[in-house]
Amino acid sequence: MNKRELVDAIADRVGSKKAATEAVDAILDTIQETVAKGEKVAITGFGSFEKADRPAREARNPATGATINVPATSVPKFKAGSDFKNLVAGAKKS
Repeated sequence: MNKRELVDAIADRVGSKKAATEAVDAILDTIQETVAKGEKVAITGFGSFEKADRPAREARNPATGATINVPATSVPKFKAGSDFKNLVAGAKKS
C-alpha cells in the first residue's frame, strides 16, 4: 500500500478525500519532525519511532577490497508494538 492508497482507505471511513489527505500528511509530518528532534513517538499497540545514532566505522568496498571510512549518522528506527505483532502473526483478528 502506498500513500495514495492509504488516503483512499481512510477517505472511505471519514467520507472526505481532502480530510483524509490532510490527516495523513499531518500525522506523517508530526512523526518525522518529532523523531528528527531526537524525541520518541510511541503509539500504544502500534509501535514506536525513534532516532538511532550509528557510530563512524570502517567498511570495505566489495569490488575492490579498499577500506573506506563511513561517517557517523542518525537514522529513524521503528519498533512494532505487541498488538501489531500479534495481528501480523495471525494471533489476533483486526
